[in-house]
Amino acid sequence: MKHVADALRLKAADEGFVRVGMVPAQRAPGYENFCEWLSLHFHGTMGYLETRKQAYEHPDSILDGCQSVVMLAMPYDRNPRTQTRKPEAQPCERLKQIDAPKLESQIGAYACGEIDYHELIWEKLRSLTDEAKRLAPGSHWRGVVDTAPLLERDFARLAGLGWIGKNTLLLNRELGSYFFLAALLTDLDLPTSDAPTTDHCGSCTACLDACPTKAFAGPHVLNASRCISYLTIEHRGDIAHELRDQMEDWIFGCDVCQIVCPWNRKRTADVLQPLLSIDIDRKTSLKHWLEIDEDAFRRLYRKTPFWRTKLVGMQRNALIAAANTHRIDLLPFIDRLLNSASPVVAETAAWAKAKLERPVPT
Repeated sequence: MKHVADALRLKAADEGFVRVGMVPAQRAPGYENFCEWLSLHFHGTMGYLETRKQAYEHPDSILDGCQSVVMLAMPYDRNPRTQTRKPEAQPCERLKQIDAPKLESQIGAYACGEIDYHELIWEKLRSLTDEAKRLAPGSHWRGVVDTAPLLERDFARLAGLGWIGKNTLLLNRELGSYFFLAALLTDLDLPTSDAPTTDHCGSCTACLDACPTKAFAGPHVLNASRCISYLTIEHRGDIAHELRDQMEDWIFGCDVCQIVCPWNRKRTADVLQPLLSIDIDRKTSLKHWLEIDEDAFRRLYRKTPFWRTKLVGMQRNALIAAANTHRIDLLPFIDRLLNSASPVVAETAAWAKAKLERPVPT
């Protein structure tokens, strides 16, 4: 099946995947660690992970008879705060050491593009699948993008795409960590790629030290229930008061552990046009998120990553960021949300108002 593998590599490059690796389908090497992670309740309220736990053990839970896993990497734009670093700054220094655009709040870099990356990558995977079936009639394929029960980083590491960093993200010497992972599963026996990439984190602990909420229980162990990305995107309902102050000005996702990573300062990668940053001022405007209504939210964000959090979640997050950044000027908008139909938004608005009106210690 070498001809299929070679053709897939060429086609993948044409579609914007800058790295491709192939490994035999097997029990995920990190499955036991995943089960232990769940037992510690580090997944927070993401109950679907526990429900589907068994399915993560082997790729054949996604494609019956799976023989090979093709792992692919597609870069996205870096966080704006990664663009320039002061020459004297050390890798482990906090974000204030980094020259960056003056934005009202911060969002995860992957949400800076114009579309939901799932739709783009699924389209690319369909194109790859069509080509593969043409080359190998009767073969079976399935493309997945982080919504299927597959421990992608395990297979990406085995396929030589990078190593798993202390911040639990896949790292690549050229790409850093700002890239999406996707996979093609097939019942074909494809040639195996190079051996797994060795770890290049060394003694660096920049990502662990910089996390605002201290979400890392240790190297390679993330307590998602404390992670700002989880809190602002996956978590529904109230956010614990003890964590709100620590969320700084992040309103959707968090890139702190990526921004401080030395490998992202070395990064070189071509990014597809739909994944380039656009409308950042609007997306990071707290006033925008506090005054937008459901109709406008649907019109602007229906096909973007923000849709997952819904307007209620974005308003909750913006209220916390407004309070943390002392935005007294936003009190009129916060007052309006005191009467929100959402109990979560109303409670967070009351908390934000109280914090903003609290006397500043002298």
